[in-house]
Amino acid sequence: MNIFVGSLPYSIEEADLRGFFEEYGTVDSVKIISDKFTGRSKGFGFVEMPNDAEAQKAIDELNGGTVEGRTIVVNKSEPKPQGERERKPFNRSGNGGGGRGNFSNRDNNRGGRY
Repeated sequence: MNIFVGSLPYSIEEADLRGFFEEYGTVDSVKIISDKFTGRSKGFGFVEMPNDAEAQKAIDELNGGTVEGRTIVVNKSEPKPQGERERKPFNRSGNGGGGRGNFSNRDNNRGGRY
């Protein structure tokens, strides 16, 4: 079973997370998700346990528990529905966007000496 673990402290290591879940049974893999630019933890991860009964017991007992002062969220990870979080190309039509107003409607008086 794939298990989602959220609200993790940013300082937690994968070995620490593995240790919490190994108290309930065999752990196949642990992955803490990190920011691809900074490398810093995003505060959530996934644990894979092969035995569903052991995984469910871990979920039941660890959900709402405290790790380094933070209340963690632990639940069964559901696969994303098809199409969700689909990467969409940048909007290449029109004027290029931006939120600074429409400069073409401004008058040319910039308040200077020109």
